[in-house]
Amino acid sequence: MARDKLSQIEGTAPKRVAGTSLFAYTSRTRQFGQRPLRATTMKRKLQVFVSSIYSDLIDERQAAVAAILKAGHIPAGMELFTAGDKSQMKTIERWIDESDVFMLILGGRYGSIEPATSLSYTELEYDYAVTKGKPTFAVVMKEAALELKVKSGGTAFIEKENPKALSQFREKVLKNISSFFSDPKDITLCVYESMSDYAANPKLKGWVAADHVLDIKSLQDEVQRLRDENIELARKLENADAVQKSKADGPVRDIELMEVLQAIEVKIPAKLNGGKEVVTNLLSVVYNNRDTLISGVTNAFNSSEAEQFYFFNIIPKLQAHGFADCQKEPGFKFRRGYLIGKVRHL
Repeated sequence: MARDKLSQIEGTAPKRVAGTSLFAYTSRTRQFGQRPLRATTMKRKLQVFVSSIYSDLIDERQAAVAAILKAGHIPAGMELFTAGDKSQMKTIERWIDESDVFMLILGGRYGSIEPATSLSYTELEYDYAVTKGKPTFAVVMKEAALELKVKSGGTAFIEKENPKALSQFREKVLKNISSFFSDPKDITLCVYESMSDYAANPKLKGWVAADHVLDIKSLQDEVQRLRDENIELARKLENADAVQKSKADGPVRDIELMEVLQAIEVKIPAKLNGGKEVVTNLLSVVYNNRDTLISGVTNAFNSSEAEQFYFFNIIPKLQAHGFADCQKEPGFKFRRGYLIGKVRHL
């Protein structure tokens, strides 16, 4: 189902697509084949597919949808549909394909089973999104919160037929990007934090208002021309610039440390530098990306190419000199590498 066939609506009410029970919260037209311009006039909205069992997580889904809308993005999901129809699953897959981000809400139910795989449709949605490389995050109900929900609402909120399958699914989800929640307010906070990160990712196309779309072909040509002219000058200046700025007012720099870093060669891959490989040094990389390296980079499965380059190429070089550390994040499968010691003050 192509996105350009969706009707445009101005409010936040759901728009039902004919022939399915799919509700999409849409509010403009999406541009295909172009990255959004980083301009104040280009207001991009990401589409978030919200996946969960519906009947036992109504309040939680409403909290997620409200938070996504308040954050300025577009929630989409399958509401009130009867699982078991293969054609319906194909429709879900198309919507996951056309969404920018996949969100899972996991409570105490496993859901309806797809006969061919013996997996729930919710788990199939999650696996499909991961397989397609969609940016994915999950919120998982705490055991104590589930117990309270059962006490107040009865056993309809717990899995009675497939508890082992639910446990295995839960374990799988917790190995990836995920958070626990006790009430809808936790979900709201998680949505705000996650969408703030995803909104900064220029690789996610999102939706833009039709009247914000510019003819950018000439701008792209000019940017490419200037980039080509500037790249050689930038290479010559980056080392001198890093050294000069290090002498500015502030903490005294360790000249020996800077010389060590400057002597270590680093190759920036073409895919991270506008199609051209660049040879620089570790001092320039650390100085120009200091905030990112101080905060830390991970080897999570959905991390960006730049973050993977930092983790697997820059952090090991710094570790060899005692300038970085790499530790496993508590509660997660991935590891985080970050700067330590004097190099943080360059």
